[in-house]
Amino acid sequence: MIRHRLLLLGMKETEDFSKADFILFNTCAIRENAENHLYGELGQVKGIALTRKDLFVAVCGCVMQEEKPVRYVLDHFPFVSLVFGTNNIDAFYVLLEESIKAHATYVDVRSQPTALVESQEEDTSGRTSRYTAFVDIAYGCNKFCTYCIVPYTRGKERSRRKEDIVNEVLFLKERGYRQVTLLGQNVDSYGKDFGDKYAFADLLEAVAQTGIERIRFTTPYPSDFNDKVFDVMAKYDNVMPALHLPMQSGSDAILKRMNRRYTRKEYLDIVHSLRKRLPDVYLTTDIIVGFPGETEEDFQETLSLCKEARFDGAFTFIFSSRPGTPASRMKDDTPDSVKHERFDRLKDLIDSLSEEKAKSMVDTVQEVLFETVSRRDQNRISGYDRHGKLVHVTGDPSLIGQIRKVKILESHTYSLVGELLDD
Repeated sequence: MIRHRLLLLGMKETEDFSKADFILFNTCAIRENAENHLYGELGQVKGIALTRKDLFVAVCGCVMQEEKPVRYVLDHFPFVSLVFGTNNIDAFYVLLEESIKAHATYVDVRSQPTALVESQEEDTSGRTSRYTAFVDIAYGCNKFCTYCIVPYTRGKERSRRKEDIVNEVLFLKERGYRQVTLLGQNVDSYGKDFGDKYAFADLLEAVAQTGIERIRFTTPYPSDFNDKVFDVMAKYDNVMPALHLPMQSGSDAILKRMNRRYTRKEYLDIVHSLRKRLPDVYLTTDIIVGFPGETEEDFQETLSLCKEARFDGAFTFIFSSRPGTPASRMKDDTPDSVKHERFDRLKDLIDSLSEEKAKSMVDTVQEVLFETVSRRDQNRISGYDRHGKLVHVTGDPSLIGQIRKVKILESHTYSLVGELLDD
């Protein structure tokens, strides 16, 4: 959204700080490393800002919803001209104008989210791809998992109107987009602020009925799912057979400490219900290792759940404490060496499951939407099959944006190599 608005002002992009007149850092508070990375990037800009009085630097996003990082930025990087959070992004033009008028650092961080404001795009220049697009369906989170800062920085759940979302998808389809990914902190909570627990399934069906060729969505919350969503996935061929379903832990004791609102059994029941309707679904997850209080027995429960669920891939993390969350105040006496050893064991298991899935795809024919050209070889192009698996082939760059059939020749843990088949 912000990128689009800057382009509408006539700005052009550059990746070189020294050539920029306007630098914007959009931050994420989910992991502490991202916050530290911001400070490092601002440090790189500092030297330029001291010699370029006309340089405008802004910082926005989730990290700026926290008082401590805002104070740190103001104290250590006085050249920053504008600081704002996630709850007033729609007022970007006004904030920009006010900060220029102020001739000093302008800070506008609101603790409460404003009402959603729909803005109809007149073009697609702000999007980074001409063929795939992300479409927000909801903002915020009501879950308050004990390790997560998001509910405090992004506010309560707010859903967009279904008709506005469908119209945006139609807009993209008419302009040649082949795939949309519906986004929300908890997509399957969509519409619950309207009092409709089946709203996400109805929205997914309405988007499928637009006829756009590919639909994905992320991220769902396990206990908010209902079988109607899986029925829609099975009914419509343009809803991709792929699901990212965060598990976080396989131990009921740890799930409770995390304030995850489901049990191990309930999670597995969801997986079995999904696979019953979509046997070939590509299932991925999130897992946190070393959460405060995790014992070896708890960790073994996580490993056994992975084996039973047969995940095709996973994003695995060693617990990272975020100041201000309940988990940051929990006793954490597990040595780092133990956490890293568990992490390595989990990664080995996930890699073996991924390799097994990849090998089973050799000699099959997959439909691939090509998105990029290799930087190393202009005759090599890459894209994703219906399951979300990365596929590389030798092919002409003119195929970017097309969906073509590919025979899979080689399998690697997280990617495939194939050859184009003539239509």
